[in-house]
Amino acid sequence: MPVQGSQRRLLGSLNSTPTATPHLGLAANQTGARCLEVSVPDGLFLSLGLVSLVENVLVVTAIAKNRNLHSPMYCFICCLALSDLLVSGSNMLETAVTLLLEAGALAARAAVVQQLDNVIDVITCSSMLSSLCFLGAIAVDRYISIFYALRYHSIVTLPRARRAVAAIWVASVLFSTLFIAYYDHAAVLLCLVIFFLAMLVLMAVLYVHMLARACQHAQGIARLHKRQRLAHQGFGLKGAATLTILLGIFFLCWGPFFLHLTLIVLCPQHPTCSCIFKNFNLFLALIICNAIIDPLIYAFRSQELRRTLKEVLLCSW
Repeated sequence: MPVQGSQRRLLGSLNSTPTATPHLGLAANQTGARCLEVSVPDGLFLSLGLVSLVENVLVVTAIAKNRNLHSPMYCFICCLALSDLLVSGSNMLETAVTLLLEAGALAARAAVVQQLDNVIDVITCSSMLSSLCFLGAIAVDRYISIFYALRYHSIVTLPRARRAVAAIWVASVLFSTLFIAYYDHAAVLLCLVIFFLAMLVLMAVLYVHMLARACQHAQGIARLHKRQRLAHQGFGLKGAATLTILLGIFFLCWGPFFLHLTLIVLCPQHPTCSCIFKNFNLFLALIICNAIIDPLIYAFRSQELRRTLKEVLLCSW
C-alpha cells in the first residue's frame, strides 16, 4: 500500500535499525513541528485481524451450509464476508512477516520480500475494492426488494447475482494490480478516491430513499390505527438513527484511508499532511474494524443465519 514518506512496510523491515513503537503522543515531522501520532501496537493489530477472520469465516461457513441461504442477497453478504476475511488475513500476514523479519527469525532476500509485498498488497487492495463493491451491491439489492417487490425475483436472480459477483472480483483484482503497479501516479489515487465517494453517495441516496419509503408506509399504517403522530415520529427517529449508524460507521472506517490517498496527491510535502501520513496503520486498523462490524450489520441480524451458525458451532464441539 502507498505510504507517503516511508519505505514499503516489508522492505523497511530489512533495515537493521529497529523502529520504536510509540504510544499516543506527539511526534516531530520533517520540519520539526509537533504532530499527533496514534500508534497501533502489533498485538492489537493482529488481535483485530484474528477476530475479523474468525467472524467472517463463520458467516461464510453458515451461508455455505444452509441451502435456504443460497439466495442473491446472501450471495452478496457471503462475498462481503469473504472480502473482509481477505482484508484481515492479508494485513495479518503482512504484520506477521514484518515482525519475523525484524526479529531475524525469517531470512529473505530483498527481491523475495519485494515480490511477497506486491502479492500481499494486491490481495489487500483487491479485497478492499471488492468489499466496497459488495456493500454497494447489498444496498442496490435491498433497494430493488423494496421499490420493485413484485418483480424482485425476476430482476435479481441467482445467475445474475453470480455474474455480478464474478465481474466484481475480476474488476477488483485487475484494478488493484494496476493500482499497485502505478501507485505513485496521482491519477490512480484520484480514481480510488472517486470510487470511494461514488460508493458513499450511492449508499446514502439508496438508504435515504428506502428510509423515506418506510416512513411513508409507517405513516399509512399509523393512520389506520389512529396513532399517526407518535408512531410516525418513533419509526422515523429509529430509522434515522439506524441510517446514521450505518453510514457513519462506513465513513468513519473507510474515510481516513481515502483521505490519506487524497492528501498524497494534494499536499505530499506539507507538514500537516505529513502528520496525517504517520497514522497510516491506524487507518488500516479502522478498515479491519469495519470488517468486524460488517457481519453484525448485514449477517448476524438474520435469524436463519444465526440458527445455522449455532448448528455449526455445536457440531464443531
